[in-house]
Amino acid sequence: MKGKIKNIMSKTVKAVYNLSSHIIPANKKIILFESSNGRNYTGSPKYIYEEILNQGLENEFKCVWSLTNTNTEIPGNAIKVKRSFPKFLYYTLRSGTWIYDTRHLYYLKKNKKTKYIQTWHGTPLKKLALDMDFLNTDGNDDINEYHEDFRKNSAFWDYLISQNKFSSEIFKRAFDFKGEMLEIGYPRCDILINKNNSEEIDEIKNRLNIPKDKKIILYAPTWRENKFYNKSAFKFDTEMDFDEMHNQLRDDYILIVKFHYLVKENIDWSKYGDFIIECDADWDIQELYLISDIMITDYSSVMFDYSILKRPMIFFTFDLDDYKNNLRDFYFDMMEEVPGPICKTNEEMISYIKNFNREDYDKEYGEKYKRFNEKFNQFDDGNASKKVIELIKNELKN
Repeated sequence: MKGKIKNIMSKTVKAVYNLSSHIIPANKKIILFESSNGRNYTGSPKYIYEEILNQGLENEFKCVWSLTNTNTEIPGNAIKVKRSFPKFLYYTLRSGTWIYDTRHLYYLKKNKKTKYIQTWHGTPLKKLALDMDFLNTDGNDDINEYHEDFRKNSAFWDYLISQNKFSSEIFKRAFDFKGEMLEIGYPRCDILINKNNSEEIDEIKNRLNIPKDKKIILYAPTWRENKFYNKSAFKFDTEMDFDEMHNQLRDDYILIVKFHYLVKENIDWSKYGDFIIECDADWDIQELYLISDIMITDYSSVMFDYSILKRPMIFFTFDLDDYKNNLRDFYFDMMEEVPGPICKTNEEMISYIKNFNREDYDKEYGEKYKRFNEKFNQFDDGNASKKVIELIKNELKN
């Protein structure tokens, strides 16, 4: 009985929503933000919003954040709405600008006068969207249906932000994108250029209660589509030997583990003492980049943002062949292009860290690092958020 009532209510809400889409006008001074499917206050939408605050435009624009948890702390006077609930649906119709970094909910309606700025969430290493030949989740997803859903979603996008020419070409094809490409770099990367100094880094460490007497390793791997609890919660799948990392590195290093936003785990790290710092889901990975001395990743797009800092990266690719052949193929030869050692075993990785020498690292990977930056960070100049605000201001005039 409860299920039937819930289904009737859902259909009624959608019917009212569809009718309202023909009645409720868009207001150019209302901006709707969403990041990581509403799970976090983070990414490029966060930094665009904070640029509005920095410029003192909070009274000029009404800013609305779509969230799965409306207790999420957000500075300023933003209106927080629960994703998929009536107030959220109202603002999808009322907002003159949408700013998302992932796909929007499939049933949403966009006013004809509303402008949709899709920031996306990273330069692609892994095959995306229409470039994917198969899905490897629960075995029930149809790749053709997935492609069609993606086309319908991207048809809403008026603008799409790109970090480099490499991404621009892939995005146009993989997303079947017909709008305007904004080749301005990622707003979320502005902080890596503008706040890469000891004063700002110390402020972040103090706020997050990070010790200053040891070097910091950031471990930020991607997710695996075939390792999941359900379609919206994926497992933390790694072969990293945290016991051995603790035994070998605890005197000199601290390890921060940052899950991908789709990964849902509750791990008790307490046995590692202060070697492993439990990373709150709300911690901004851009700030973690700034405070870290070395980053360990795998096939994640974090490598592109982090390389702006020109700090050492290690690629722990214990499942490289399986990932490439059975989950996602790559857009470029990882072995040839990534600017750091590719370690397939814990022994290799731990040994490299214990014996790390920056001069040796630069000799071996310096030129490769330079080429990597030139190719993948060519538009990042620390002003991307300001450029988006200028675009929104110009839309007000039209």
